[in-house]
Amino acid sequence: MTTRPGNKVTIGAIAAEAGVSSATVSKVLNGRADVSTATREKVQQIMARRHYQRRGSRRRGGIVDLVLNELDSLWSIEIIRGAEETLREAGVSMVLSAVHGDSEGTTAWLDQLAARRSDGAILVVSDLTPRQRARLTALGVPFVLVDPVGNVEAGVPTIGATNWAGAVAATEHLIALGHRDIVHLAGPRHLLCSRARADGFRAAMEAAEIPVREDAVSHGAFDDASGQAQAEALVTAAERGERALPSALFAASDLQALGACAALRARGLRVPRDVSVVGFDDLPVSRWCHPALTTVRQPLQDMAAMAARTLLRLVDGEQVDLPRVELATRLVERESTAAYEAGSTAP
Repeated sequence: MTTRPGNKVTIGAIAAEAGVSSATVSKVLNGRADVSTATREKVQQIMARRHYQRRGSRRRGGIVDLVLNELDSLWSIEIIRGAEETLREAGVSMVLSAVHGDSEGTTAWLDQLAARRSDGAILVVSDLTPRQRARLTALGVPFVLVDPVGNVEAGVPTIGATNWAGAVAATEHLIALGHRDIVHLAGPRHLLCSRARADGFRAAMEAAEIPVREDAVSHGAFDDASGQAQAEALVTAAERGERALPSALFAASDLQALGACAALRARGLRVPRDVSVVGFDDLPVSRWCHPALTTVRQPLQDMAAMAARTLLRLVDGEQVDLPRVELATRLVERESTAAYEAGSTAP
């Protein structure tokens, strides 16, 4: 039996179809632990299929969950700031959870969210599985995704940034300075934002009719250790005569860019005289490092604030007209890029 959204589905009807008591269904709704895994999943599947929604006021505990991969990164801190300020002004408390890169495998944050009777959730995680989405729907908990990994189902509210356009702007900046041998220090291959930035890099190079070498895109992680390792590999290859040292690097994150700058300095190279470097994010540290980092500003606090405002509208029962929103990025020119000088990049 399938029920159309909007039709009334009672706890009793769910219980009858699942072959359990109404009390058991209530336990599942409230995240109680004293329900077997098999029974919980069966009830949640029926709730999702029949589009069950809780009745009554959407505002229950005045609490919103913010779920992130990690809590201690500079990137995460900017997201936390944006969400907390918006929710605090609305009189809503925020609870932080970290999945430590295992959003697909862990359900602890869902159990805790259900037990707290949270009004909604802002999800800044690696991915949201169909099973997790079904449980959120069964719990009647609205949610918003921020910067999701892959393609998102239609109708799911999502806040992101113009990653492709930002990468194009960064690459065009380096091309305008005369650079032709540019390497993109990309992020993880499976991340949607990483792929968009790599595609933007390639698009700008091709538009300028600059051949893109096979080794022009180096995939890594969004941290400084990865940027350091990626840059060291390029210097080592140049020292061995395997390729010329690129005159410019476009990193997919500020931390990668800062790691690359550290690696270049350690090998006796100067930024930007020998190698120009551009980052992506515009974290606060980027303006205080030396040289100050040219980067693409991703409005992280604004993204989180918009996600919080969107979630509060959903909690109040409003419809979201534009489920997918991308906030504009922009290039911030500082001191880590300079005009290309022939012969200045010899290791």
